[in-house]
Amino acid sequence: MYKLLGGLSKYLKRQEIVTDSVVFRMHTLFTAVLLFTCSLIITATQFVGNPISCIVQGLPTNVINTYCWITSTFTMPDAFNRQVGIHVAHPGVANDFGDITARKYYPYYQWVCFVLFFQAVMCYVPQWLWKAWEGGLIEALAKGMNYGIDSKENLTKKKSLVMDYLMMHIRNHNTYVYRYFACEVLCLINIIFQLYIMNRFFDGEFLSYGWRVLQLSDIPQEERIDPMVYVFPRVTKCLFHKYGPSGTIQQHDSLCILPLNIVNEKTYIFIWFWFFILAVLLITQILYRAMIIFAPFIRPKLLHLSTRVLPIETCQSVSRKVDLGDWWILYILSSNMDSLIYRDFLMEFTKKMGDASSKALA
Repeated sequence: MYKLLGGLSKYLKRQEIVTDSVVFRMHTLFTAVLLFTCSLIITATQFVGNPISCIVQGLPTNVINTYCWITSTFTMPDAFNRQVGIHVAHPGVANDFGDITARKYYPYYQWVCFVLFFQAVMCYVPQWLWKAWEGGLIEALAKGMNYGIDSKENLTKKKSLVMDYLMMHIRNHNTYVYRYFACEVLCLINIIFQLYIMNRFFDGEFLSYGWRVLQLSDIPQEERIDPMVYVFPRVTKCLFHKYGPSGTIQQHDSLCILPLNIVNEKTYIFIWFWFFILAVLLITQILYRAMIIFAPFIRPKLLHLSTRVLPIETCQSVSRKVDLGDWWILYILSSNMDSLIYRDFLMEFTKKMGDASSKALA
């Protein structure tokens, strides 16, 4: 299992240069690794253990198991309300009395591992897109200044190169910041879309899945209907037809146990809570980005909070002289440079911009 999942650990390693937010990484890296892991575990479970075991008399068990797995099994929804051991043998397992329309089929459980895989890919897309758009700009600017252990001459040279770049490309970074904000919006769209797709995938049962599990503890024991058993039944029915000795069609009614659904129900209850928490965090993040765009007065405060060693006056001065894109570059550099180096750099950069403005006015 470690060999199977060990390759995913590199996506969770601490990054030396950070160009995105914690919430963004929670969506694009942690969630993608989580879904990949769930997909691999469910896939391995299918091959290590038997995902379905059916009971039928007079027919080879392996044939019935294979047939019921690839064609899907069913339950009777009204049988979930009956008392187990008295009215029904298992939750959802009862005689349909020829009413085919009353059956609830479960065709999705063999597709769960593939759906989880494609969900993981969709979660990683914003990260891939942002890496392509970012192009290693922050790493090129901050490299060598994230630790203050270099010689004074080298640090002075590096700071001078960064200042020259920013002065040369002043007011040309708006595309950079809006592309990043677009990737964060894409994360929120992706989560909402995945919640919708999973709800359709589970026949409209997913959106209320976790909420019903939470409410289960408040319901008396004799009135409880476990929503996890309803969405992922552990015992189902399967019908197999074959020709008899005289050419007549014979129907064989089998009872099937689905041990894989024990893994599925726990997997999706965790995914339900995680996706709703992530959706709330992403909505908060988008509102926060909107404030940065439409309320410029908070930018100096954010720059000051990023590194307390900077005077608030310096943060106010530089924020007034640059556009949103340039301010965002400076804000990201604050988390990728040594705090003392960044303080000296920003104070020199503010002075240099003031001198440039004075020459332009003269």
